[in-house]
Amino acid sequence: MRYFLLLIIFSVFKYGMGQIIHPATNQGFLQNEVASIYIQLPPNQLDVLLGDSLYSDHEFLAQFSYQSANFNLNLAQVGFRVRGNTSRNAGKKSFNIDFNEYVPGQKFLDIDNMNLLGNHNDPSQLRAWFSGKILRDASLPASRSSFIKLFINNQYKGLYLNNEAIDDEFLQSRFIDDDGGNLYKCIWGSDLTYQGPNFSYAATYELKTNKTQNDYSGLIHFLEVLNTTPNSAFPCAIQEVFDVDLYLKTLVYEILIGHWDGYAANKNNFYLYQRPSDGKFIFMEYDMDNTFGIDWFSIDWSTRNIDSWYFGNRPLIQKLFAVPYFKDQFNFYMSQALDLISNQNWLQQLQSKQNLISQAAFEDTYKQLDYGFTNVDFSSALTDAFGAHVTMSISDYLNARLQSALAQVQPFQGIENPCQSAIEENDMPVHVIARYDLLGRLITPESKSNQMIIEILSNGKSRKTFFAD
Repeated sequence: MRYFLLLIIFSVFKYGMGQIIHPATNQGFLQNEVASIYIQLPPNQLDVLLGDSLYSDHEFLAQFSYQSANFNLNLAQVGFRVRGNTSRNAGKKSFNIDFNEYVPGQKFLDIDNMNLLGNHNDPSQLRAWFSGKILRDASLPASRSSFIKLFINNQYKGLYLNNEAIDDEFLQSRFIDDDGGNLYKCIWGSDLTYQGPNFSYAATYELKTNKTQNDYSGLIHFLEVLNTTPNSAFPCAIQEVFDVDLYLKTLVYEILIGHWDGYAANKNNFYLYQRPSDGKFIFMEYDMDNTFGIDWFSIDWSTRNIDSWYFGNRPLIQKLFAVPYFKDQFNFYMSQALDLISNQNWLQQLQSKQNLISQAAFEDTYKQLDYGFTNVDFSSALTDAFGAHVTMSISDYLNARLQSALAQVQPFQGIENPCQSAIEENDMPVHVIARYDLLGRLITPESKSNQMIIEILSNGKSRKTFFAD
């Protein structure tokens, strides 16, 4: 318990005022039940929504009802629309519910928006849910989610993932007293290159908060620092404007889950948030359904080298990896993640969730519209590959990815941060707050070994030393 508390203290030193707080899953995000959502709107409006307005973001007026064993809620006026990019043309569509579109301040429990993901390209229906769970378990910012049955005008439309939207409410529940900054949704084309101070970045970096100010100056400054700072000054300059540690840890999981539709491979599907407390940007993943062996490019994501996993010009990765300290931190987080995932019974977790959603999935006839997924495909999806774009089962992918990444990751060297902390070491006592072996595994008081280890210090630095039992 003592070491667990020390690890929490370490995370506070690492991330400062921007420490991620995960809200509890409540009645809106049930983990042991598949609740039902009922949407009612005039049939002619539904026809327009699915027809002429398919690619618009117009919110159609609808009635909303949420029903579970111990909680029911009815709202007479909500906004309802199709969501997504290419998936809007899918047979099984995804939807967005906006609770305050017609009633200002109205919420569903503690959220303004709800995304209902159809998972139309995933026979298991589990990849997006599992990706989010892995990130949340790693203390990375990610949406809460749960499975629901969706009914539109009393017709069952199938099993959906109820996924929390990343918006101002998301920020308020995760960045306590630090939620008033600019949030940018980064869609396809967001490669984080700098195009000059007068370029219009709004086409791919959509400002989601503080819209009336429409201030892109912070984002432009970040991109300028990232792309134009000389190599000698870069390590210090980038840490002044960007939470590098949080990103390196996020990149590790982006690679491990095979999220090629994110920044590294497809320059897509991420958010940037600028914390008011320190002005630093943080990086957040979203839309993690193309993962765990789903592929459209004839690439084996399970064995792709972790050091060159990205595509094309990706300055955020290339410039960070060129700094020995940052690359060493990446190796540390990779080793830590591999150890964490390898020691979890993730297949049992997936099987338990599969059992929970099975009946709703079997009754879902919409799952077959796009790729012909059957109930047999759903039942075997954890261990058998469907084929076509589902090149590997979740189990086979994870086993291959863990094995290959373990062989590719470099040993953690304990390289010191080239930039001095704002608080000098002499100004505060320095304590050892955690110890790890060279594979990134936490050393507990019960450990019995004579070995070289890494000690994490309370001033944010690390050092190599010798550990004797």
